[in-house]
Amino acid sequence: MVDLIDRALRLWSDPVPVGDKGLAAFRTVYTDPLRVNGVPTALVELVERARMLQRALDPLSHEVFEQFDAPGRCAFVFRLYGRHVGPLVTPLGDVAATGQVVEMRGMDIFEIDDGGVAGVWAIADWLALLSQAGTVALAGGESPTG
Repeated sequence: MVDLIDRALRLWSDPVPVGDKGLAAFRTVYTDPLRVNGVPTALVELVERARMLQRALDPLSHEVFEQFDAPGRCAFVFRLYGRHVGPLVTPLGDVAATGQVVEMRGMDIFEIDDGGVAGVWAIADWLALLSQAGTVALAGGESPTG
């Protein structure tokens, strides 16, 4: 399953092909539709999310800290990072480019069906990223990621 995680992360960090080729690339890893945190989601939404992140963070890079495999599942802990150069859509609203190097740590659990990712349970630390970008202030002024 390590290969599946690597292929998925490359889809997010390598430039997404233009037009329908981007969707076709994502279909080599993910089912369409797939479940994201239990909600059926059209794969095109993930493709557009990847494009947004690539426009917002340059270069969009990743690092995997840990990964675990189980029958029909794999999980990994990671960070995405890069210089914040474009609009970033977050759960708390859009954030204009700051020029800061920011990172977001997260954990994904992939549900595997017939060799592809049919579902994703995802947790992301948006608060740390927003703090690094200077859009929120935390009590004590410390970043949650150290």
